Amino acid sequence: MKVVSLILLAGACAHPPPAAEVTAGPGGETVLVHGDIRTLDPAHPHATAIAWKGGVITALGGDELARRPGATVIDLHGHSVTPGLIDAHCHLYELGTYNEAVSLRDQPDEQHAAQLAATGKEADHWIFGGGWDQNRWPGQAFPTKATLDALISDTPVALDRVDGHALWVNSKALELAKITAKTPDPAGGKIVRDGKGAPTGVLIDNAQRLILAVEPAASAAVREHRILAAAQQAIAVGITGIHEMGIDDETAAIYQQLAASHRLPLHVYAFLHGDPEHPEALATRHPEPATGRFVMRGVKFFADGALGSRGAKLKAPYDDDPKNTGLWVTEPAPLAAAIAAAVRGGWDIAVHAIGDAAVDAVLDAFLAVRATPGGTKVHLRVEHAQIIAPDDVQAMVESGAIASMQPAHATSDMPWAEHRIGAQRMLGAYAWRTMLDHHVPLIAGSDFPVEKVGPLLGIYAAVTRQDEAGNPAGGWYPAQRMTFDEALAAFTRDAAAAEGATDRGVLAVGNSADLTVFAGVLAPDRSLLSLGIAMTVVGGDVVYQGTSK
Repeated sequence: MKVVSLILLAGACAHPPPAAEVTAGPGGETVLVHGDIRTLDPAHPHATAIAWKGGVITALGGDELARRPGATVIDLHGHSVTPGLIDAHCHLYELGTYNEAVSLRDQPDEQHAAQLAATGKEADHWIFGGGWDQNRWPGQAFPTKATLDALISDTPVALDRVDGHALWVNSKALELAKITAKTPDPAGGKIVRDGKGAPTGVLIDNAQRLILAVEPAASAAVREHRILAAAQQAIAVGITGIHEMGIDDETAAIYQQLAASHRLPLHVYAFLHGDPEHPEALATRHPEPATGRFVMRGVKFFADGALGSRGAKLKAPYDDDPKNTGLWVTEPAPLAAAIAAAVRGGWDIAVHAIGDAAVDAVLDAFLAVRATPGGTKVHLRVEHAQIIAPDDVQAMVESGAIASMQPAHATSDMPWAEHRIGAQRMLGAYAWRTMLDHHVPLIAGSDFPVEKVGPLLGIYAAVTRQDEAGNPAGGWYPAQRMTFDEALAAFTRDAAAAEGATDRGVLAVGNSADLTVFAGVLAPDRSLLSLGIAMTVVGGDVVYQGTSK
């Protein structure tokens, strides 16, 4: 028996040791002992030791497991272990893209953001960036092309808003896309204009496609690099699986190649970016079987835009923009037709719906397809479900919809959300407790790179309803908080169930050895913000070893 200390495996080091340093003993089995092991199995919620071999959990129990012959035994020193954390709504490929661009996330105003963008490295003769948020700037007004033009006139610039639902560009980019005062707003999009009708340099929702059409396409090698770099970030914060929300076939092909060659270090349950303009293609195209750790079994559609850019579709006007009710990125009728076609093809469905009108339209479509052949065999998800009207909660229940929600959105949006929709509608906003009390399946993600990468940040937001500084005291609309166990389940057991992964999400004998091993003890408080990861284990493979704190 070989005994190793977790502290030695995850010692303070600038470069974590390679996964090969944690290898099974002569018996091929690895055993963790003296731990706080949260199984997420209601029948057996806690253990102090766990063993696995060949990628499968072989035993759970007490520290007598240390005596298993030929095993490598790791002493946890009381540290916590959970089923492998799953981010149930994120954009891994986009994270890889974001990392190559200039980040404007923390800039205090438009001028500083433009100056930083001007330092960006060109990629195929463009400058790309993202992360700006006018809601955090003085005056909260959208930026303009003029600020960029003064610094960057010959190179096209495209800068994503933090939520990905608006794009800030300079005149060169508008010129390449042939966007002028005469260019009409596309369906589901808006070209922000000045008093004379000229584009100001901000494009909302589907209007962004006018720029995307002239941007250079990424090569296969670039796509692979982005996926692998982003995957390393994910496993370093304990993520063993993700729900990749909206990719194209070219990116899916790279994922498949990586999985087939055993180079994908985490599970990826992917959703194809759906095309509601050609819905019948999905009725005759069916999901393919999994390739290793990758499967694309879902399709994602968009009902509306985002609250931050006032593109979320509301039943009544915005409180701070009384002439505006938001945007239908996809009108209800074609959205329902696209959902129905995809269900006929056997696809799981995810629909981005933030405003209460959008959620209502999605639920109508879900109720309709449940009554069709095959409609009960697929998972139906409302992504974000950020604002829901009281009379639509029952429709969530009746449709069997999954509420796919992102706790960190609440704490990011709380400085301005009530100004958008008013106190009355806030009662149905970021309403996690409402969903759970009505037994609506709730799964949690981060929506990275919109938010930071790290499920513990989401768990912290879920249980405290506070930002990282601890504000506000007592939490923001604290009645909607989750319990600690509910938040853990949303990032593990329930997220796995939402993708049909019956062998993951719960630590039980016979299940896949997917574990997150923490460099300390889990507690529902501010310690979540600094708790490190000691090991990330996927299918029995130690894919990441971290530093101890």
